[in-house]
Amino acid sequence: MDKQFFIPDKVTLTLLSLPVFDRANISLAVLRLDKTDQLISGNKWFKLHYHLVQANLQQSNGLLSVGGAHSNHLHALAAAGEKLGLPTVALIRGQPIETPTVIDLQKLGMHLHWLSYGEFRRRYQAEFWQEWAERYPDFYLVPEGGGGILGAKGCRVIPELIKQQLFTIGWDDFDYIYTGVGTGSTLAGIVWGLGGNHQVVGCLAVPERYGVDVQIKELLDEIPVSFTNYQLKPAARKGFGQADPDLLYFINDVEAVAGLLLDPVYTGKTLYFLQQQVINGEIAEGSRIVLLHTGGLQGRRVLLNRWE
Repeated sequence: MDKQFFIPDKVTLTLLSLPVFDRANISLAVLRLDKTDQLISGNKWFKLHYHLVQANLQQSNGLLSVGGAHSNHLHALAAAGEKLGLPTVALIRGQPIETPTVIDLQKLGMHLHWLSYGEFRRRYQAEFWQEWAERYPDFYLVPEGGGGILGAKGCRVIPELIKQQLFTIGWDDFDYIYTGVGTGSTLAGIVWGLGGNHQVVGCLAVPERYGVDVQIKELLDEIPVSFTNYQLKPAARKGFGQADPDLLYFINDVEAVAGLLLDPVYTGKTLYFLQQQVINGEIAEGSRIVLLHTGGLQGRRVLLNRWE
C-alpha cells in the first residue's frame, strides 16, 4: 500500500521567476505536488494515503465520500479505487450535470448519487452518514476532501519534501510556506510536520464564515504538541469555486511567463494573494517563500474554459 500510494519522489521543488517578486528581491519556489499523478493529483495523494491504508486494514468493501461536480477529491478517490480494485461511491451536491470531472468519475467506475442542497447540508450530522453506511455496509467513509486527522497525517511529510530539495535550488532554508486552504487538513499536516519551525500561511479558498479556523484548531488539538506557527488569510475573493477576470488574467499571465498551470480555486488564488502582498510591501525584502502547488486542476477545466 505504501509503495503504491505514496510516491514523493515525483514531487519537485523548482524556482519560479515572476516580475513582481524579482523586482522586490523576494525569492519564490514551487513545490510541485501536482506532479504526483495525472489522476490522483496534488495534495490528494497525501490526504488519501492513510485513509486508504485504513480501508485496507478494515478489509472494506468500497470507498464512499462526498463532494461537488468539479471535486478534485472525488476525482482522486475514484482513481484510487480503480487502482485498488475497490468500488467507489460519491454523494454529489446539486442536480445531475455533465462536467469533465463527472465524465471522468463515471469512466473510473464511480457510482454517483445526486443530493439536493438541503440533503447535502446534512453531511455534518451523524444520522446522514449512518443512513449511507447502512445502504453501503462495510464501505469506508472518507471525510469530505479526504480531511480529518488521517488526512492531516498524510500531509505531515510535505515539509520534509521541501527540506530535502532545498539544495537543488541553491537554498539552505526558507521563511514561509504558502498553501491554499479548503478543509484545513493540508495546512494542519504541514504545521504538524514542521514541528513549530517556520511560518505557514494558509490562503482561504472558502469564505471565513465556513469556520475553517475552528476545524484547523480542532485537528491540531488532536496532536499531542501545541503549534501556533500558522496564519490564515482571506483569499476566496468572490467565493469558493468562483473566479473573476483579474484572477483569470493573472493565471494566464503566469502560464505565459513561467509555463506554470494554475487552478482558479486554490493555488491560483493563493499566488494572486501572495503577489498582492508583495506589491503592498507586506513581505520583507530577501524573503524566501515556498508555494505549494496543491493540484486542484479540476476547477481549471471548467472555469477557464468558460472565460475563454
